[in-house]
Amino acid sequence: MYENELKALKKARRFRERKLFDEDLDDMASNDYLGLSNNKKQFNKAVKLVKKYDTLTSKASMLVNGYHPIHKKFEQTMAKQNGFEEGLIVGSGYLANMALIEALVRKGDMLFMDEEYHASGVMAAELLGERVVKFKHNDVEDLAQKLAQYPAKRQIIAVEGVYSMGGDLCSQAIFTLADEKKAIMIVDEAHSAGVLGKKLLGIFEHYDIDINERHIKMGTLGKAYGSYGAYILSSSNIISFLVNRGKPIIYSTAPSVFDTALALVNMKHIQKHAKKYRKKIDKRRALASHMLEKECESLIVPIEMPDNVSTQKIQQELLAYGYLVGAIRQPTVDKPIMRVILNVDVGINKIIHTLALIRANSVQ
Repeated sequence: MYENELKALKKARRFRERKLFDEDLDDMASNDYLGLSNNKKQFNKAVKLVKKYDTLTSKASMLVNGYHPIHKKFEQTMAKQNGFEEGLIVGSGYLANMALIEALVRKGDMLFMDEEYHASGVMAAELLGERVVKFKHNDVEDLAQKLAQYPAKRQIIAVEGVYSMGGDLCSQAIFTLADEKKAIMIVDEAHSAGVLGKKLLGIFEHYDIDINERHIKMGTLGKAYGSYGAYILSSSNIISFLVNRGKPIIYSTAPSVFDTALALVNMKHIQKHAKKYRKKIDKRRALASHMLEKECESLIVPIEMPDNVSTQKIQQELLAYGYLVGAIRQPTVDKPIMRVILNVDVGINKIIHTLALIRANSVQ
């Protein structure tokens, strides 16, 4: 079964498999931007929080009796912190994008999606048929042209705060255009929350944008927040509509109580230590910008490689030095890259060494 397909993947050097890596490796591959995945003190705080309740697991969907007091506390805290009316905990970022796009884009509406939006949003958009239009990556002029070309009852724009492969920020001009056109904005903050802004709240804080009823912020808990799951922040009306029409929310078991507790204690930890983290993030960004002679706007640094063979080869060389870096190939990206994460838990000298080794083998 599927032998020929697997052979073709291996021949093209696009075959993938799960691996268990040595835990002693310096992690510059994952999205654990602040290094919280190894913080046992925070883990124990979450355990203590969950043990305060008789019910320790989700046990059902949120609309049956899976909605837990920890879920509610997380939603309220996250919404208040970010200036939104209400929040909604979701099982994963993939499910959050599926719920948002499938539920909110109704008959007579149009979705305008950045061409580099996450695969989960792309998959959800495939359910919409002719109700979706893609615009050129981060191109406000192309978006403006398409908004004018496709009038609709509701125009909904989907962008990412920080793009997962390129590491670039969504243009502020797109936020301004959306406001001018009274369009709804879905902003996937998976890679910007915990990284951008003085308080590490993400792209809205970074650009000092006043939240309004047309703004929807979606983010994940498995990156800077060091846990698992996702959340949606918006107006109370939109949250209520998603609870009633979002299939992944209605028909999924409620998110893990422990993972939500861990995200909650980590969120509070990040806010308490935001100044320290901001300093570490800025130091690493400035270093990478200087070494690579290009602006690095986030903690994601993509470095283009000549081909798939060299990409995998340099990854193995880095492993020999004790560095784990992502080797990203097609179809995730058009051209193979080494995707370096400037993890604040990894020392500056090791980051310098890693970037130097990759650059010596990259496309100049």
